[in-house]
Amino acid sequence: MSSFLQQLPALIGVVIGALGSYLAVVRGDRVRFRREQEARWDERRLTVYAEWAQALKRTVSVDYRVAAHLGNDPHPRPLSPQQAEPLLAEAQLARDPHGEKLIMLGSPAVVGKAQEWVVTVMEMERFLREGRRDPAAWRILLDRQRDGRDRYYAAVREDLALPPGHSGRLPLPAEM
Repeated sequence: MSSFLQQLPALIGVVIGALGSYLAVVRGDRVRFRREQEARWDERRLTVYAEWAQALKRTVSVDYRVAAHLGNDPHPRPLSPQQAEPLLAEAQLARDPHGEKLIMLGSPAVVGKAQEWVVTVMEMERFLREGRRDPAAWRILLDRQRDGRDRYYAAVREDLALPPGHSGRLPLPAEM
């Protein structure tokens, strides 16, 4: 019995070491799983954010062309409101599912900035539906739309912990 008692501390040490090893592995696996899961969700959110922005930009691109037809924008390929109507309807239908994904997966800050941006785009559409010919007022709406896009992208970058990026703004011709 005395030899068993002499070996008991070593046996207890082995048991404690095995238990400690097991707990360290389990904890490490949990941390790795959580990190991988967060990375997957970040990828999904980035995809949703980009798809929604691309869908909204389709509307904006058609709006530029209609504005050029009305004399408000220098876009090189004008489009009449009648020709634009099916393109705008198609862009709206394409944007809706992306908007639902955005609401479901996006952070509140990103969704808020997306809503601000889309409201400005809707104001641009209203301006064009009214057939207004006012390049100065169009320029104001255009600047607001671009600011809204910039704020949306800044919120996306903050949400995904990305570094600041380029605004993507092209200089506008001075004659507008």
